[in-house]
Amino acid sequence: MTISTFALPRTIIYGENSLDHLARLTGKRAALVTGGSSMKRLGFLARARELLEQAGFECLIIDNVEPNPSVATVRRGAGAMLQFQPDWIVAIGGGSAIDAAKVMWCFYEHPHLDFADIIPVGSMPPLRNKARFVAIPSTSGSGSEITAFSVITDTEKHIKYPIVAADMVPDIAILDPRLPAAMPAAVTAHTGMDVLTHALEAYVSTAATSFTDPYAVEAIQLVFENLETAYLQPANISARYNMHNASALAGIAFTNASLGLVHSMAHKIGGEFGITHGLANAIMLPYIIQYNSLFTDKYRRLEKRLGIGSLISAINDLNRRLNIPRTLKDCHEVELDESKFNTVLDRMSGNAFADPCTLTNPGKPTVADVKSLYQHVYYGD
Repeated sequence: MTISTFALPRTIIYGENSLDHLARLTGKRAALVTGGSSMKRLGFLARARELLEQAGFECLIIDNVEPNPSVATVRRGAGAMLQFQPDWIVAIGGGSAIDAAKVMWCFYEHPHLDFADIIPVGSMPPLRNKARFVAIPSTSGSGSEITAFSVITDTEKHIKYPIVAADMVPDIAILDPRLPAAMPAAVTAHTGMDVLTHALEAYVSTAATSFTDPYAVEAIQLVFENLETAYLQPANISARYNMHNASALAGIAFTNASLGLVHSMAHKIGGEFGITHGLANAIMLPYIIQYNSLFTDKYRRLEKRLGIGSLISAINDLNRRLNIPRTLKDCHEVELDESKFNTVLDRMSGNAFADPCTLTNPGKPTVADVKSLYQHVYYGD
């Protein structure tokens, strides 16, 4: 029997108005990392700064983290931190802002490193030499606020790299359901399906255990019970609370059990075309479940536990109610031209096969299998 490990995140503070916990931090300087404009426009960034200043902090804002954060962005942020010398890093926003802040943190503490140095799993040097980290998610999706994962895009190679390091788990995660209540419906749908994908992939992962399964199953059930309500009734705090908690629970599951082929393929098509990560996951998920069902009986056991006849049908129905297309060719969020898709297909398939998430997929695909799956997802065969 192999020896496994299971680690819980450090501190989770959750519930309405939990953002106010920022006023209880102690320190001198805080770097606030955020994305485009939503946290500014909705007043949450200003509120976070106000709370930190109440606690005696001098604050620096590092903004404009793009939806697929790049190596250049994390280098820019790390450079600003090196000048400012924060003792707390506070990431507020979607998963992209949190992911970027994690790697900014790494380069702030270890400026001599190149990005290539931290790509191999286990290569991240120790953190918390200069600063500690707070993550405040504005979406119920990535789970980055309590995971050891970050996804950064190399824009020159058109590849998304999952960076994995136990030290990147934030010191404090603040789950305030008021933040996702302000998100647009499409963001709610896509990030919510990201939660479901995290939980399902962790559940069937070859590294899943009796420690990780309860978190995954609870997250799956919460998504099926609450995502559509959060999508249709954005101000429903109960649904938002449950989805925000589901995101963290799924994060606990997958940071311990890892993920699978859905994420491997979504990382690479996201790097090539810029499609939103959660949307790519949602479209691909039913097809990969069908493939993986050849290699595991855990989907069948989950169907029995949830009292549903077909998991694939349930996901397709949920996608339809969330206005998510069934195929990549029907996705109009970005230009997914057929000729370009076929041009990059071989490269994309090889890169997805080499993604670390493929290692714990229940089926053991070849590059040819991955290519075939991409084609099925594109055309809907």
